[in-house]
Amino acid sequence: MSFFTRSLQRLPKPNNRVVFQSINKRAFHQSIANMGVHNIANATDFKSALTDNKVVVLDAFATWCGPCKAIAPKVSQLSEAYPAAHFIKIDVDELPEVAQELGIRAMPTFVIFKGEEKFAEVVGANPAALEDAISKAVEEL
Repeated sequence: MSFFTRSLQRLPKPNNRVVFQSINKRAFHQSIANMGVHNIANATDFKSALTDNKVVVLDAFATWCGPCKAIAPKVSQLSEAYPAAHFIKIDVDELPEVAQELGIRAMPTFVIFKGEEKFAEVVGANPAALEDAISKAVEEL
């Protein structure tokens, strides 16, 4: 039993509720849910991501792809730097139908969608080109 757990048990019941409420208010922020890079598990989730967001940045990767692994931390940083864009990623080996529909032939490939339409594409692990494409998509909102 941790110190925190023991401390909560000593408090009267009404105070427990107040403590939990104050922790929740400080620990969670509305924008956190949209930050980060979200894994897409199926074609339905992919289409939902496009319809639910104004700007979507798709990272088409493969688990065995070295450049995909190398650029992943930069993609995560960009997701925090551009909160107006929704960042998603698909494993081309898990969702070959989506990759084929988008014409993805090399990894990593980044496709930026704006209003459900393809806005830009960056093939390869090129952080500067990726950031440039994202900034152009976001600035035109």
